[in-house]
Amino acid sequence: MSFGVTQQMAFENTAKRAAILLFLILAPSWALADAIDGDWCFPGDARQFRIAGASITTPAGTNTTGDYSRHAFSYVVPVGDPGAGDEIDMQLLNEEEVQVVVGGGPPEVWRRCHLNV
Repeated sequence: MSFGVTQQMAFENTAKRAAILLFLILAPSWALADAIDGDWCFPGDARQFRIAGASITTPAGTNTTGDYSRHAFSYVVPVGDPGAGDEIDMQLLNEEEVQVVVGGGPPEVWRRCHLNV
């Protein structure tokens, strides 16, 4: 009887180790999948921007900073860009879409894309 209990305990320990290992392998990709960081394109035209932490490359190509959280980003359009002085507020909707509001206007939905910036 003790052999069966020992065998069961060994199986449970192996299963726990496998679950932990699987979590450690997959956790980094889960963490990145739901962050606002990345490249974004507007489907109706050629506008695009890139967020990397508190840094953003604006649709006009200017590098600046803003207020960053994992699922949201806001910044003031820098001097020299169209709409300079406007506040831009962004909220991640899902892994592939972000809602962008310019100066309190109507929201636009931008899509994740891959840029060569």
